[in-house]
Amino acid sequence: MFETETFLAASLIPALLVAFSAGILSFLSPCVLPIVPPYLAYMGGVSVTDMEDDKGARNRAVVSALFFVLGLSTVFLILGAGASALGRAFLGYKSYFEIGAGIVVIIFGFHFLGLYRLKFLDREMRVDAGDKGGSAFGAYFLGLAFAFGWTPCLGPILSAILGLATGQADVGKGMVLLGTYAIGLGVPFLLVAAFFPQLKRPMAWMKRNMGVIEKTSGVLLIIVGLAMATGFLAMFAYWMLEAMPFLAVFG
Repeated sequence: MFETETFLAASLIPALLVAFSAGILSFLSPCVLPIVPPYLAYMGGVSVTDMEDDKGARNRAVVSALFFVLGLSTVFLILGAGASALGRAFLGYKSYFEIGAGIVVIIFGFHFLGLYRLKFLDREMRVDAGDKGGSAFGAYFLGLAFAFGWTPCLGPILSAILGLATGQADVGKGMVLLGTYAIGLGVPFLLVAAFFPQLKRPMAWMKRNMGVIEKTSGVLLIIVGLAMATGFLAMFAYWMLEAMPFLAVFG
């Protein structure tokens, strides 16, 4: 039998994969993807047309996007630490937390599928950061505001990752998990800023097919919720340790 510490470390690997994928899905959500170009332009102090035609403008947008992602990451790292601390405090009830979190994620999955709508998840709070963009500090502030203001809209996907972080019951691992989610959400911002002319058409296609993307997200949320509630993620981690013993080095 594997040592508990080794298993817990290896069990983080499937959770990290889920977290990174969840970050990408959050980027593709209806309340994020449509506002990406104007946000990037605002943060860089340029126009969307400049981003398309001027490499220097795209470079400024990339720098601003980097600070924006740092702002996002700050909030999500704090959330990860808080969720893990909660899990540690109620370690004896860990299995109940996982089942409850799984059920909530499944409910959110049905919301994405359109079987019913949870009105509070369709709302968002946008924070006015002033009339002037183009500063690193402003971009960082917008990242903080984005993470807080869009939490209701990102809630269905973010809740799944917070549930996983609570199950880790380790502050460091919880922060790594939410940091990975932030990377999945933030890296696409950097890619769009750097390669806006090449990605303009794919982004337009995604906007036109937002309904399909949202339903796909719903299906994935239901799968993750079932895995959390039934303990499948833990079983998958055991299988990974047996099939790939080198993962024990993470312990």
